[in-house]
Amino acid sequence: MVLKKQTVWLITMLSLLIVLSVFYMTSPNDVEVVGPADDEENQNEETEETQGELPLDEENQNDEEGTDDEKGTEGEEEGTEGEGAESEGSELDVSGMTVDELFATTRLEKEDTRSELKEQWKSVLASSDSSAEEKNEAMEKIHEIETAAQKESKLENTIQYEKDYRDVLVQKEEDVVTITVIADELSKTEANQIMQMARDEFGIMDVRVSLQEDDV
Repeated sequence: MVLKKQTVWLITMLSLLIVLSVFYMTSPNDVEVVGPADDEENQNEETEETQGELPLDEENQNDEEGTDDEKGTEGEEEGTEGEGAESEGSELDVSGMTVDELFATTRLEKEDTRSELKEQWKSVLASSDSSAEEKNEAMEKIHEIETAAQKESKLENTIQYEKDYRDVLVQKEEDVVTITVIADELSKTEANQIMQMARDEFGIMDVRVSLQEDDV
C-alpha cells in the first residue's frame, strides 16, 4: 500500500515538472514589462528631447534674421563711407586738370583768398569801433598783401623771360616762397639761380623750387 502511494506521488511530480518545463520553453523570453513609473520617465525624456531641439524652420528663420542684421550693418558702413567720399569730393580735384588749368586755378584761388583778407582789413579801417592802432595794423596788412602780389607777378615775369620757361607760378605764404616752373627738365644750377632771384626780390626767405613737367 505504501509503495503504491509513493508511485502515485512520483508520477504526479514528474507530470508537474513536465508541464512547467513546457510552459517555460513556450513563453517569450524578450518581453519587457513596463510599469506605470517607467512610462512616465520615458514620456519626460521624450519631452525634454523635443524641447531641446529647435525646429528646422525656426533655425532657418533665425539664420535669415542674423543675415539681414549683418546686411543692415554693412549698408550703414557703406553709407558712412559714401558720406566720407562726398566730403573729400568737396576739395579741389586736380587729377583731371591740365598743367595750364592747374596754374590758372591756383592763381584764381590765391587772388580770391587775398581779396577776402583785404575786405576784412578794410572793414576794420571803416569801423568806428576800431582803435588807431588797429587801423594802422589793417593798413599795414593791406599793404603787405598788395606788395606780395606785385612781387610775385614781377618775379614770375623775370624768371620766365630769363629762363624761357612756358609758365612760372610764384606763391608767397608768410616766410616761404614756392616757385613752380613748367619745363621738360630743371637742373640743380637753374634751381639755385631761381632761388637767388627770389631772395633778391623778397629778401632772405625760405625758397622752394619745383618742376611741373609740361603736358603739351
